[in-house]
Amino acid sequence: MARIAGIDLPDKKKIEYALPLIYGIGPSNVRKILAAALVEPGKKVADLSDDEVTRIRKEIEANYKIEGALRAEVTANIKHYIEIGSYRGQRHRSGLPARGQRTRTNARTRKGPRKTSGVLKVKADASAPKK
Repeated sequence: MARIAGIDLPDKKKIEYALPLIYGIGPSNVRKILAAALVEPGKKVADLSDDEVTRIRKEIEANYKIEGALRAEVTANIKHYIEIGSYRGQRHRSGLPARGQRTRTNARTRKGPRKTSGVLKVKADASAPKK
């Protein structure tokens, strides 16, 4: 199992599908990384030599911000938006979509489960005695 940037890549996957498991690396970056490291995209992770893994690791470390550093930067950016009171910061603070999506319907991922208004009817328990 190859270990790059603190992430264990699964042996059975092709390298082009295993690298996006690293936070901050997507499909287009994978193509650039593999081209620069001179590695075939169709190779499985288990078939990579130590030299190829080293070249991939060096390419990523030299040219890409990934995992912890990227997460910290994104968090800092969001905190900055909140501090300056921008529209995006207000949306982040209130837990709503920040990029213009509709919220009348949908947006359940950001808003959380529905908050019902009124009384919820409880089904009568069949084993309870009736009066």
